[in-house]
Amino acid sequence: MGTNIEVILVDENDNQIGIAEKLEAHKLGKLHRAFSVFIFNSKRELLLQKRAAAKYHSGGLWANTCCSHPRPNEETLAAASRRLKEEMGIDCDLKEIHQFIYKTRFDNGLTEYEYNHVLIGKSDASPTVNPEEAESWKWVDPTILREDIKKNPDNFAYWFKKCLDDVLAKAKS
Repeated sequence: MGTNIEVILVDENDNQIGIAEKLEAHKLGKLHRAFSVFIFNSKRELLLQKRAAAKYHSGGLWANTCCSHPRPNEETLAAASRRLKEEMGIDCDLKEIHQFIYKTRFDNGLTEYEYNHVLIGKSDASPTVNPEEAESWKWVDPTILREDIKKNPDNFAYWFKKCLDDVLAKAKS
């Protein structure tokens, strides 16, 4: 993880109330703006990434296509497009479909407390993953994915499990 990366602190209505260094925000459990990107292909499969083992939390777990934080003064949609390209080498149109707040504490003492903007896009491109971000990827049918999560919940990131049903319902419409 890079040093001096800043995140946008927000209130429960997503109004900016400050800026904090990313790791500090996670150590103190400060609510901050984030986004999660879900890319579907023409077969309606979802592109998952397996987070790099060295990530500061949830390393080695399967999650949605890409997630991160907008930088100060960066629009969330622009940040999501930028990170999708940086993490997975994919460029496609994105649209926001959902927002939610979640909070969870990890075994390493960090707390993820995020106002999460959920975006979806469509692409049939094969990813070119950044190994600092992801160690693997796969396209998965949502029905098979839900079964896998039921059988192996510890293999998946917390926020991903929390919003998947809403994403799948809204992606159909």
